[in-house]
Amino acid sequence: MALPVDTDRFARAAQGLLEDGWWVGENALDAQLVERLRSDLETLIVEDRLHRAGIGRERDYHVDRAIRSDRVFWLTRRRPVQHEFLERMEALRLALNRELFLGLFEFEAHYAHYPPGGHYKTHYDSFRGAANRIVSTVAYLTDNWQPGDGGELVIYAENNDEILATVEPRAGTFVLFMSEEIPHEVLPSHTDRTSIAGWFRLNSSIGGQIDPPR
Repeated sequence: MALPVDTDRFARAAQGLLEDGWWVGENALDAQLVERLRSDLETLIVEDRLHRAGIGRERDYHVDRAIRSDRVFWLTRRRPVQHEFLERMEALRLALNRELFLGLFEFEAHYAHYPPGGHYKTHYDSFRGAANRIVSTVAYLTDNWQPGDGGELVIYAENNDEILATVEPRAGTFVLFMSEEIPHEVLPSHTDRTSIAGWFRLNSSIGGQIDPPR
């Protein structure tokens, strides 16, 4: 299992979520997996299989490029490297439940491609009390990111007036944060920025159907 890479790192991640609501691990993803995921995403981009990301869910869903301007592809288990990544996230789900008693039920994720100029203004990943997305994740795939390339993830305090961390989107970096508690934004990117955004969720089933369709 490559994520977390060792017991001590996972203990720090769990402690970070518990005490601060967020955690950043540099080089937390092994390089071979990152390269395979990046290659898979590049193939999807060439095949024009990504679509513009929106905001909101179900009837509230809409595209607003003033708020976010990335393109996404939702991961499935039909592509081998995506299956491998999702299996590792399943192991992480079980570990988080074991260590923090969060009751996480499932994981969803998508590739995210921010072209030059791409950004995502400050937001929460879940409204407080909605009890759907509980823990957010970001796995960075950006090849050869350099200072000045932009696209950093800015993590704010809950009152949104203090910067807690500015995360460089370097390949292999992995981020965890509490979806309802941590406002964050993606600064404008000056180069192609790639990542996997994911969310551990509770069981929001209605009438036996897990989290009715988006």
